[in-house]
Amino acid sequence: MSHVTLERYASEIVAQADQLRKHVTAADLAAPVPTCPGWSLGNLLRHVGGAHRWAERVVRTRSAGPVPHDQVDDVAGDDNADAAALGDWVAEGAALLAGTLRAAGPEAPVWTPAPGGTPVFWARRMLFEVVLHRADAVAAVGGTYVLDPGTAQAGVDEWMEFTVLPQVYESPEHLRALLGPGRTVHFHATDVEPGTGEWLVDLTGDAITTRRAHEKAAVAVCGPAAALLLLLYGREAVPAEGAEVIGDRALLEQWRETVSYWLRK
Repeated sequence: MSHVTLERYASEIVAQADQLRKHVTAADLAAPVPTCPGWSLGNLLRHVGGAHRWAERVVRTRSAGPVPHDQVDDVAGDDNADAAALGDWVAEGAALLAGTLRAAGPEAPVWTPAPGGTPVFWARRMLFEVVLHRADAVAAVGGTYVLDPGTAQAGVDEWMEFTVLPQVYESPEHLRALLGPGRTVHFHATDVEPGTGEWLVDLTGDAITTRRAHEKAAVAVCGPAAALLLLLYGREAVPAEGAEVIGDRALLEQWRETVSYWLRK
């Protein structure tokens, strides 16, 4: 991918982190996050800031293998602290990551947990780390979640790439349980350029495949690209314009729940 793509993701990481910072400036860090059960708003912010610093280390050091992710997992801290200061720390981590991504460039070899192997993988993945957790913050503090359709479309693209990877599933048995005749899921983003915002998840063969296509399916999901992204990540409770589901909702929920294992492990 090009320098233009990397720069777009890096700039958006900074912009999304700044929006997150603004959401929480006067918030109570002890407030529960309904879309992340068991987490406070403080936990959420420490996770986002830690994730960006972890990815920055991976790219900066040109790591050839997995790097310990204590920064991502250790979300404990003082929820009586100043929310504005913690928000500033999140924004600083995003800026640090963006600078390291730009310095590395799009072709530098680096470890990634899924296919990619360049800083572009980390740029997109860490963009959606903050995009989705900004939605969680909105659910915690109130307000309406708004996301640019083009950014949301890139997030759906990433999800579709992940859904075909065996490592995102709990086991081969869970993956095979999704397969069967007539089992297809269609997504249609209604607010992006025609011909660019439709995806078909095909579960009818020996393996899961996806393709950009306008085809009839057992279940169809239509709506703004941001609504599709929130649905894929189980954030329908976030105050935002929603998506319409037509057809076999049980199939949609089974597929989404099964492919979401990577988010829970």
